[in-house]
Amino acid sequence: MGMTSGIIVYVIIWWLVFFMVLPLGVRAPHETGEMPKTGHEPGAPTSPKILLKVLIATLVSLCVWGIIFWIIDSEIISFRPN
Repeated sequence: MGMTSGIIVYVIIWWLVFFMVLPLGVRAPHETGEMPKTGHEPGAPTSPKILLKVLIATLVSLCVWGIIFWIIDSEIISFRPN
């Protein structure tokens, strides 16, 4: 896998993992017993913890990308004709 294709694969994996991690631990104000502030969406999360989710997505993506890189580099799955 070349550098460009490796970066592209990592970015795609990162976004997929980020969107999977995004809803974890989200609680709306009505679930915590709070009232939403005036002008805020009633279903908006009270504490989304985006930086933690970005970190989790980065670490998980790095592991998944490493496995995919190893599979492609060791030619377990080859995308090139013999």
